[in-house]
Amino acid sequence: MSDQIELLSRRLGQSLTQSQSTITTAESCTGGAIAKALTDISGCSAYFDGGLVTYSEQSKQRFLGVQEHTLQQHGVVSEEVAAEMAQGACAALSADYAIAVTGFAGPGGGTAEKPVGTVCFGFASSSGTVITCQHHFTGSREVIRQQSVQFALEKALASFFKIKLDTV
Repeated sequence: MSDQIELLSRRLGQSLTQSQSTITTAESCTGGAIAKALTDISGCSAYFDGGLVTYSEQSKQRFLGVQEHTLQQHGVVSEEVAAEMAQGACAALSADYAIAVTGFAGPGGGTAEKPVGTVCFGFASSSGTVITCQHHFTGSREVIRQQSVQFALEKALASFFKIKLDTV
């Protein structure tokens, strides 16, 4: 884990602990790397109960409640799917907050409209707030995944706790 990801994970964990909140993850292209970053921090069980890696469209539907029409209309890599993933994770794990990520880490899988490096994020709270965004990263599969993890943690801090760090 990079020093920056560790710092962000610690800061998010501190914020969750102080607010007595919990968080979960719903991950696709990061393959559980956000959950790993969170669980690399000692004491994380106070705020992290579990997460879901839902790589296929079928698992996104089955475990997170992503709607088939959303997948068909917007594609698996879309802010709409990321939003449904985050909302579904909040509900499935009874968490206060959720981070969801879906994207094309490469080297294949991208399209002309959504090239490799396109990653969509969803951030949801159990109160019903949902924030989504799309970002484009460059580099190898591993680099894109690491950039996605860092971005997700930064955006979670900013979205859930209004904390902005100068990290990128």
